[in-house]
Amino acid sequence: MPRILITGAAGFLGSHLCDRFLKEGYEVVGMDNLITGDLRNLEHLFKEKAFTFYHHDVTTFVHVSGPLDFILHFASPASPIDYLKIPIQTLKVGSLGTHNCLGLAKAKNARILVASTSEVYGDPTVHPQTEEYWGNVNPVGPRGVYDEAKRFQEAMTMAYHTYHGLQTRIIRIFNTYGPRMRLNDGRVLPAFIGQALRGEDLTVFGKGNQTRSFCYVDDLVEGIYRLLHSDYPYPVNIGNPDEITILQFAEEIIKLTGTKQKIIYKDLPKDDPTQRQPDITKARKILGWEPKVSRAEGLKITYAAFKALPQEVLYKQEHRDFEGYVRK
Repeated sequence: MPRILITGAAGFLGSHLCDRFLKEGYEVVGMDNLITGDLRNLEHLFKEKAFTFYHHDVTTFVHVSGPLDFILHFASPASPIDYLKIPIQTLKVGSLGTHNCLGLAKAKNARILVASTSEVYGDPTVHPQTEEYWGNVNPVGPRGVYDEAKRFQEAMTMAYHTYHGLQTRIIRIFNTYGPRMRLNDGRVLPAFIGQALRGEDLTVFGKGNQTRSFCYVDDLVEGIYRLLHSDYPYPVNIGNPDEITILQFAEEIIKLTGTKQKIIYKDLPKDDPTQRQPDITKARKILGWEPKVSRAEGLKITYAAFKALPQEVLYKQEHRDFEGYVRK
């Protein structure tokens, strides 16, 4: 039975990865400090003999007794509201946390895949974004704590690959959605669905002509699984190239939910990317991967999951301060 460590295991993506690797017959060690993760995402796994959970912060040190074959480093805040609220922790998990995980992989002779992001491209001047594009990032802007943490993470990972010969993999994740997203974390999809379910008007920043490309979580997990087991050490984009404007997306959510809310407009946040669309040529060629779940199908599943949430979660005030995101 191969053994894998998944950091950020109680988060949206981490919990789905735990599910997938348990299903594939792995022994899974989950680790999370729960600063943004939620144990409810993992409670269905606590009865599994092949699953172990450690409540731990990877920025201090990382120790796992026994052998490890693989490490997935997914520990990091991932929404603008989060990394503006906890900027130092965001920088530390991308730097110190990554260094600790790479050191553990070296000690255990394990293959490690680190989760990078499309945010390394910043507000891109190249469209769609290929892995060869170096990005347009403001290092001292409000989003710099996340963008630069991920860029440093990639550099550190490649240094371990080049200098130590470590087996490393780097995934650049584009906008992903699905069940277990935090409803009020400020990201566009859960923000729109949460507002619709609460009977609030949908908030669009700017004129809504900025674009995003949304990938369903099952497709992303499949891409991660294939990349981990590939022989390719350089960054690979994983996302859905089906591009849509934020305004069009808001209209889709209104139609999906059957609500009568209006769309209201607020100032565009500083350094918010105007375009986001992955070029997935490498993923198709190297991994034989491309997304299978249409946005219409994925949104129906996600909406049903959000609609089933308890009222106290739906109306929880935490992370609903969009004004803070706009003005800081």
